[in-house]
Amino acid sequence: MGKDVLGIGIVGSGFITRFHLQSFVAVRDAEIRGIWSPNSKHAAEAAALARSLDVGEATARASITEMVADPRIEAIWLLGPNHTRIENMEEIVAAAAKRSVPLKGIACEKPLARNVAEAKRMVRMVKQAKIPHGYMEDQIFSPAIEAGRNIVWARGAASAGRPYLARATEEHSGPHKPWFWMGELQGGGVLNDMMCHSVLVVRHLLTKPGASYSSVRPVSITAHIASLKWSRPEYARQLAKSMGKGVNYLTQPSEDFASATVEFETDTGTIAIGEVTTSWSFVGAGLRLSAEVLGPEYSMSFNSLDTNLKVFLSRELHGNQSEDLVEKQNAESGLMPVLAGEAAAYGYEGENRHFVRAFLQGTRPALTFEDGLEVVELLMAAYKSAELRRTVPLPARGLESFKPLVAQGKWRPRKK
Repeated sequence: MGKDVLGIGIVGSGFITRFHLQSFVAVRDAEIRGIWSPNSKHAAEAAALARSLDVGEATARASITEMVADPRIEAIWLLGPNHTRIENMEEIVAAAAKRSVPLKGIACEKPLARNVAEAKRMVRMVKQAKIPHGYMEDQIFSPAIEAGRNIVWARGAASAGRPYLARATEEHSGPHKPWFWMGELQGGGVLNDMMCHSVLVVRHLLTKPGASYSSVRPVSITAHIASLKWSRPEYARQLAKSMGKGVNYLTQPSEDFASATVEFETDTGTIAIGEVTTSWSFVGAGLRLSAEVLGPEYSMSFNSLDTNLKVFLSRELHGNQSEDLVEKQNAESGLMPVLAGEAAAYGYEGENRHFVRAFLQGTRPALTFEDGLEVVELLMAAYKSAELRRTVPLPARGLESFKPLVAQGKWRPRKK
């Protein structure tokens, strides 16, 4: 009907790219027109998937520079691995500077960077390039999180007062690719990989809809990390076999469990608490996301595995391992939950719909690179708390030069 369509180029061709491509089936006014990956075969496969899903006539591109130079590509989705983030961003802004028509936006997958120094560099680059920017955290766009938040604030907080406690958890059996397990490449372990979601979710739930996150200010964090499963000899050997010799949790482990308590001060002078837990050592049906909100006379809870669809498969049935029922699926038989429409349930559809509209309309997205920087600062403060084994006041000093021991390959889990 004469509406603009945002032409998108994607950097990356892995697991997360495939989730994004599936989500674009439900996003109007956007077309995937290019995909670049250092692995040209994977880029071609991802482009073929985009075409098969009818989300755009995507083609594999020879380089980021060539993709950004294409005038039909108006925005970039930065979805590559953490350790390539700075290099990819440098190439994007250099190529964007040569365009006759500016890019309408850059959207970057979580986390914004591996540490505070890199996150600040990301912010400086995008600001100097004067390109609109968005930071992607799918879980705050989850329909359950959005609906639950709106209801507790409209029906509970409006009458009884603002919520005072929020919890968020993300747990599964471990990542798909070797670089996730390698502290130096990924920037840490499960804390850096997944707590970025959880710390933002609790702050989001404790923030009144329409208000700024600054109305709920973090004032301290107390964190703990551990290697509960994957540094045990039998599992370390299993991990090395599945991920390759570069992953050795007997000599160079990352944490597979992390928890943190964040104390917030609200704009009304009250205290609110956020409790977050993340794990790569979860044994269950598959990926489990959960969240809770508690207030004076109300509460809300969400668990992604409490589905309305379940399948039972007896032990007599045998098949290959897959993830056709739920992400990070851990079994092929028994009574198992099925999460129909994972791209919607986890928030990818709402997230991509939001950023497409913001970039087309020239409005500020709900999350920008500055928000991504704040999340990285919280994560690094959590690592610092875990290393010092004490509460760290916020804002924490010295974070720009701080690099977690896990990311340095120097961390060793406590045995007692």
